Amino acid sequence: MTQAPPPRAFSKMRVLVITGAGVSAESGIPTFRGKDGYWRNFDPTKLATPEAFAHDPNLVWDWYRERRQRIRTAQPNPAHRAIANLAERAREFLLVTQNVDDLHRRAGLPSEKIVQIHGDIFITHCSRCDFKRHEHDDDSLPKCPECGALMRPGVVWFGEQLDLAKISIVENFVTADDCDLVIVAGTTALFGYITDWALRARGRTGQLIEVNPEETSLSQFATKSFREPAGVALPRLVHELLSNVSA
Repeated sequence: MTQAPPPRAFSKMRVLVITGAGVSAESGIPTFRGKDGYWRNFDPTKLATPEAFAHDPNLVWDWYRERRQRIRTAQPNPAHRAIANLAERAREFLLVTQNVDDLHRRAGLPSEKIVQIHGDIFITHCSRCDFKRHEHDDDSLPKCPECGALMRPGVVWFGEQLDLAKISIVENFVTADDCDLVIVAGTTALFGYITDWALRARGRTGQLIEVNPEETSLSQFATKSFREPAGVALPRLVHELLSNVSA
């Protein structure tokens, strides 16, 4: 039997969910460090850098176009749908995802309840000015219509800072009040800010539930850990949470 938060109308709960690459992997999107197909000969961590883009922008764009296409053909899995269901029932809800895909949105989660802390792969923005647009795939190397500089994928690369506006959204949510429930799913929680947000959001009495096949640095703080894929554990967990709380 899983542990649910104390009986309380779910419509009065504050909920924070944090997801990582493990959630999207179940939709057929390889984890970032996975090597398959043509890209087995490349280290993705060396392609996702400003230096790689400056050295060979065509190679970097080829990789991101392939990733975009793989995401377009993928479908949201039961974990994405369970999270959207949870969001619909909570009083306050925020999803912080490390994933740059659009699967949470396609599962029905409103954009205003999502913070893609590592960016959005379907955004293309200028490498020099503030111009950006949503998608624009062709075989050419895109250039900014405003200043003529090269356009780049709208994701956070290694060595770059997170978007301050997105950090502000998360911080405002975390500090506004304690969360009744924090779920961390499909991430190894290697980034310090993920653990920090999860622990601060739960406050003194909130539940912290981890969903990950393997133990992580966050496991020692979890109220409950599910050593299963998110697509297996989350639908069951969400069903139980919504069934066990008072109406």
